[in-house]
Amino acid sequence: MHVLQDTHAILNHPPRVEAMRRAVEAVADAVTPVVEAYRPYVEGLENLPRDGRFLLVGNHTQVSVEALLIPFHVRRAIGQRVRPLTDRQFGRMRGPARDLLAAAGALVGAPEPVRELMRRNEPILVFPGGGREIPKFKGEEYTLRWQGRAGFARLAVEHDYPIVPVGLVGGDDVYRSLSRRGGSWERFSVALSSRFSGPPEMAIPLQHGIGPTLIPRPQRMYLRFGAPIETTQPDRVSNEKWVATVREKTQQSLEAILAELLDVRAEDPYRHLNPLAWRQAISPPEATGPQSPASSGLPASR
Repeated sequence: MHVLQDTHAILNHPPRVEAMRRAVEAVADAVTPVVEAYRPYVEGLENLPRDGRFLLVGNHTQVSVEALLIPFHVRRAIGQRVRPLTDRQFGRMRGPARDLLAAAGALVGAPEPVRELMRRNEPILVFPGGGREIPKFKGEEYTLRWQGRAGFARLAVEHDYPIVPVGLVGGDDVYRSLSRRGGSWERFSVALSSRFSGPPEMAIPLQHGIGPTLIPRPQRMYLRFGAPIETTQPDRVSNEKWVATVREKTQQSLEAILAELLDVRAEDPYRHLNPLAWRQAISPPEATGPQSPASSGLPASR
């Protein structure tokens, strides 16, 4: 029985996975003060349908912190666990690592398990770019690499499932890329990946953190949940055309969110987590729920 692919196992966790799930949720609750200490900019939680019936579509960054922050804030806002879709290569994992992914709600992004989750009205998270969107060469920061993928839109249309685009800025600046795509380093990295049976799209660029080291650069994270995109198919519009329309709308909305967050960050004196600028940190204009300054003890918005 495969806990990341088998539909029955996904919906009915084995006891060991259920125990891990309780531990994961306890840890998530315990680290809340740590997350808030870094004061991530979180906006748009009011856009989340309170019934939990929605598909979150996000962008991957180099450090993949979005895979943790998005479920964390959704659970705080509506009290439901998000089910992230993971790459098929993670479905081949074994032992405790696979069980831990399952305990966190993850499942391989195959159509039938996703259909079952949609029939049960569960919140789902997908990154259409997959693993290929994580490594960023110079100039590729905060760009989407969907390369025609439309499976998420097809399933959302099939089940009239609203799509909530969610963008994160900050994760692509923890490291700076020194090499550009198409250069000699990429060719070397592709050859190395192929030698060890890795996917060619996972070429890793030359990067640095603080100075010439690999010590991560401190960066504030900016997260925004966009307005839901309705997926109900109109009359007299073919399925293929409507799926393409939904996919395009989602991509355009997510790209607009990323552009807006980059503008917000450019004006934020706290963007490098400088403690001297903590009190001048930009906050969402109308913060609500768990991110409200009044409820979190944070200073009021400017």
